[in-house]
Amino acid sequence: MKPVRLPAAAVLALPRWALFALGLLYILPGLIGREPWKNDDAASFGIMWTMAHGTWQDWLWPNIAGLSQPEEGPLAFWFGALCIKLFGWFSNDVFASHLSTMTAFLAGALSLWYTTYALGRRPEAQPLRLAFGGQPEPNDFGRTLADAALLIYLGCLGLLTHSHESTSESLQVALLAFTLYRSVRYMEKPSLRNATLIGLALGLMTLTRGWVAPAFLLAALFICTRFLAMPAARVLRELALTLLVAVAVTLPWLLPAFLLRPYGQDVLGAWGSWNIAQLALPSLKALSTFLKDGVWFFWPAWPFALWAVYAWRRQSNLLHIVVPMTFVAIATLLLLLHPAPEHAQLLMLLPPLAIMAAFGLLTVQRGAINAIDWFSVMVLTLGAAVLWIFWYAQLTGWPAKPAHNVLKLIPGFTPEFRPLAFLVALAATVGWFLLVHWRVSRRPSVLWRAVVLSSGGLILIWILLMTLFLPNINYSKSYAAVAHQIATAIPPDAHCITSNVGPAQRASFAYYGKLRFGGVNPGKCDLLLLQDSTRGNGALPAPGPQWTLLWEGRRASDRAERFRLFRSAP
Repeated sequence: MKPVRLPAAAVLALPRWALFALGLLYILPGLIGREPWKNDDAASFGIMWTMAHGTWQDWLWPNIAGLSQPEEGPLAFWFGALCIKLFGWFSNDVFASHLSTMTAFLAGALSLWYTTYALGRRPEAQPLRLAFGGQPEPNDFGRTLADAALLIYLGCLGLLTHSHESTSESLQVALLAFTLYRSVRYMEKPSLRNATLIGLALGLMTLTRGWVAPAFLLAALFICTRFLAMPAARVLRELALTLLVAVAVTLPWLLPAFLLRPYGQDVLGAWGSWNIAQLALPSLKALSTFLKDGVWFFWPAWPFALWAVYAWRRQSNLLHIVVPMTFVAIATLLLLLHPAPEHAQLLMLLPPLAIMAAFGLLTVQRGAINAIDWFSVMVLTLGAAVLWIFWYAQLTGWPAKPAHNVLKLIPGFTPEFRPLAFLVALAATVGWFLLVHWRVSRRPSVLWRAVVLSSGGLILIWILLMTLFLPNINYSKSYAAVAHQIATAIPPDAHCITSNVGPAQRASFAYYGKLRFGGVNPGKCDLLLLQDSTRGNGALPAPGPQWTLLWEGRRASDRAERFRLFRSAP
């Protein structure tokens, strides 16, 4: 028997404008005014920027101002470089690159919504018919379920920072969500068209982050067809077409890269080696990453998803159960087989987990929903209040303890009042209290009531961080100031720079300081930029008597990291 009983009053869908506004409120903070930070975000921007201002070889051999980065794939960087070329004149290259991130996020969210909608309107997913009628219509039920899945997805803690970074991970998650949607459509109506579109999605994902994940997803699709008892011979023929299309999609990069050998490099060899290195035997480290990081990374999706497994345990052969559970299982296996698991593997679980959680939400008891609501209200309101207190303290010096705690993390930083940021943060806070008042006073029976406060509160926290504290974070994580200092110390007759700095630092120095690093195949450079640490055994000796020290410095927020610029004797 189906575990779901719902009246029509519980399937009030969110207006389209509200969903779109919610998506923009989620993605825009953190893209506007944010500098590339000292991690993969800055490194990825560096590849995009190098492509946009480089030659055809840079488009075939990803690099950061000459530092080769042949791993993953070029698609996300092509997209960002194209946005820089088209829109960089409008504001700056950093914001233009963020447009690709925003587009990928919106495409992924839309694909997730339509996937859940397609599953939710199927006959076997509908609630039990009530004795006197009044059950929801299939389309209304599907829309409300899709709204709930999207709210759960936006409320996941692990998605928050990664969806705002200019990395290939955001595009990979979007393509995974699109693959889910096309897989559902294929199993509803097997056809060559649907098989081709799945191949297109898998091919684009291969160009984004390698062939390992697409291969596992193709296996997940085949496993789904076995659970649903679809004709094996036809499925194998159509999945063979899917594989051929996926391979064909990768050829516009792999074939020219193989024939033209940009910078004399073996693109296929480097890319293939990176792909093979993504697989290893399962390890305790991978399991620990899944359990330790997953607890917070997948919140609040995982409790509802686990409940869905229990509530629908007697209907294990239904499409809306088979697809998300199989994709979650395959993504988990992919993570466990990774030799050094990272959050990119965890992100692969989020779209199918959000769909599972939406179906689990159908059967959660009212008491549990109320407990989740009150937990969200208390924790997130407290978090917002703390942020306001610390922001006020850093501006005024009172209360003294919070002011000291904030400013000691970023020595040398001078807080300033920014009226526009203050008004945006204030409007978001007022909106949060209006949302809480609506939830508490009206006690709506709609399906998504259990997650609207979690998602809304998380968006509030993010908006406060990206408005009130964005200058603090930029100051702490950006290398822009150091890049300008190095640029002023470089003699006008210098030719090029060789360096040991990491990808993020190299990208920031090349963009902000216009430093001329040696290329992919550098010749002899007359400048040397060393990065080391003054703590422990991290300090590097001076390069030799033929090198003269021109400049030494660091970021004000990092006392250990050190940069030194040397020039060789004529």
